[in-house]
Amino acid sequence: MWYLYLDESGDLGFDFVNKKPSKYFAITILLVKGEKNNRQLLNGVKKTIKRKLNPKSKRKRLIGELKGTNSTLEVKNYFYQHVKDIDFSIYSLILNKKRVYESLMKNKPRVYNYIARLVLDQISFNEACMRIELIIDKSKSRPEIADFNKYIRRQLEAKLDPKVPFDIYHWNSEENGGVQAADLFSWGIFRRYEKRDTEWYKIFKSKIRYESKYLP
Repeated sequence: MWYLYLDESGDLGFDFVNKKPSKYFAITILLVKGEKNNRQLLNGVKKTIKRKLNPKSKRKRLIGELKGTNSTLEVKNYFYQHVKDIDFSIYSLILNKKRVYESLMKNKPRVYNYIARLVLDQISFNEACMRIELIIDKSKSRPEIADFNKYIRRQLEAKLDPKVPFDIYHWNSEENGGVQAADLFSWGIFRRYEKRDTEWYKIFKSKIRYESKYLP
């Protein structure tokens, strides 16, 4: 079984005159091969939440998930020490939003789907011989989910052996530790470009198999 956890960092706002959107937008995929590796990754997330975010002395208001924006570097590093020996890979594409064609600025779902597909293009599926699951944070409307699934399925199934099952799931991030892990890594890559902050990025950099700016 292959698990592909997809998450994004930044926003797809393009009004740089009246508002303050992010300069960059990153889509990141965390690839985990094998049920054992996936189980260890999820356990790493659970342990971090339990021991670092919800220690026994601070359980009046429980924190439900790991988030890149809310977690300290100490918490992120604690998580990484529990998962660093797991076989997983990170793939990320960073969009310079000021380079996006004006005609596309009004079609954010199309931009999102296209960038997600470009990241998937960097993953070699030649060795995939068992089920593949793509798990994404559930943040889209129903029509957007349908469009995303149709577009990605059409693109990816052309590369897969017909005997390899492929499924797409949209989960609330609080209910899926893999999506939370992807969020942490995506946030670290995003911060490198948006704020030139590489503290967290340097810790997990060795796990990155693909990272590139996309300039339309």
